[in-house]
Amino acid sequence: MSDEELAAEFAAIRPRLVGVAYGLLGTVDEADDVVQDAWLRLIRADRSQIDDVTGWLVVTVSRLALDVLRSARVRREKYVGPWLPEPVVTDGDPADRVTLAESMSMAMLVVLESLSPAERTAFVLHDVFGLPFAEVGRAVGRTAAACRQLAARARRHVSARAPRFDVDTAEHRRVVAAFAEASEGRNLEALLELLDPDVVLRGDGGGVVSSARRPILGADRVARFLLGVAERFGAADDLRRSTVNGRPGLLRFQRGELVGVMGLTVAGGRITEIGIVMNPEKLRRIR
Repeated sequence: MSDEELAAEFAAIRPRLVGVAYGLLGTVDEADDVVQDAWLRLIRADRSQIDDVTGWLVVTVSRLALDVLRSARVRREKYVGPWLPEPVVTDGDPADRVTLAESMSMAMLVVLESLSPAERTAFVLHDVFGLPFAEVGRAVGRTAAACRQLAARARRHVSARAPRFDVDTAEHRRVVAAFAEASEGRNLEALLELLDPDVVLRGDGGGVVSSARRPILGADRVARFLLGVAERFGAADDLRRSTVNGRPGLLRFQRGELVGVMGLTVAGGRITEIGIVMNPEKLRRIR
């Protein structure tokens, strides 16, 4: 395979590779770095020993991401307030192409943070991206049988904590639009109608901007928190509908500047989880 053919194949599968790395890391910047590192290793490798370029890249990206994930866990333990993934906003932004798996919502990525790095890698590669356990083993450095056990443990944990999705995109979009209208209208009664009684809100300011240091639980507390934010910023506050991690979400602007991305989980016609990313470092990629 010529250098030109290799580069063309890499470019074609790059969005999927970034999606794999993002599923493991939760940040697009780190995912991009891992994929670029894998490319550099590929062009230096003995290509006569590579039968399947795509398979080789997926395994290499996964190995590199696993190494990054292990070190990232230490950093995230010291993170100020709740940690949320870097949001992927896809509306009208073809430059930052990421092929997201359907399940990679912000809420799901929060659940994956509670897994060990090996469990997360086995689960994401096998259950999300469909890799056979033999290939998962090559990425994790364990036998296929051991990876099967890792994935099973992760699956039990995820099934107990993962957000419920029983709504189609049109219904999700309707609920998000109604939520935006109620928030901007500072309508407490309408917000309470839209929020699940056990709703949880997490705000990620990273210690850089003001946000709740702990998750906020319950419809009344969440609604009053949201109305307090709306009251604070008044007419300068603007919510715009968008696509956040593949699902309807909202972008918050103040005086034309993006200051927050909201991912909302909807089940049974109500919002069950809200994640608001306000850390400027996690917003700078969004156009």
